[in-house]
Amino acid sequence: MTTIADFTVTTNRGESLDMAEKQGKVLLIVNTASKCGFTPQYDGLEALFQEFKDQEFEVIGFPCNQFGAQEPGDADEIAQFCKVNFGVTFPLMKKIDVNGADASPLYDWMKSEKKGLMGSTSVKWNFTKFLINREGEVVKRYGPQDTPASIAKDIKKLL
Repeated sequence: MTTIADFTVTTNRGESLDMAEKQGKVLLIVNTASKCGFTPQYDGLEALFQEFKDQEFEVIGFPCNQFGAQEPGDADEIAQFCKVNFGVTFPLMKKIDVNGADASPLYDWMKSEKKGLMGSTSVKWNFTKFLINREGEVVKRYGPQDTPASIAKDIKKLL
């Protein structure tokens, strides 16, 4: 069975991150964008991270420019924007594609594990969220309109 531990991603500093290091944690993985109507969710994501990080919980942001070109910056610009405007301290990864031929293998797996509306596998917009349990399995998928605060109850159940 495939789990989160089977993937390697790249941090926004260009370093490889073996997701096996995250096994045993509850994760909320989000495709993010700095110029989107949902961008204020960074506040809520950071609040979740701060509330639960001592209980082996982590938010991981994957910037993506596939939706309305709303993440045009490079890694440094994105990190700076998130830190200055929203106080983001949770990890940000390298900008990726979440759909199409160049989609991240991690995202291809998560999308196949928890499909969207009407069985769609595509990510429809920025700030789609995937909740991963301590065993590294995708347990739930949330749309962009689902606020971080509304996800807290599901996170608590897994902690």
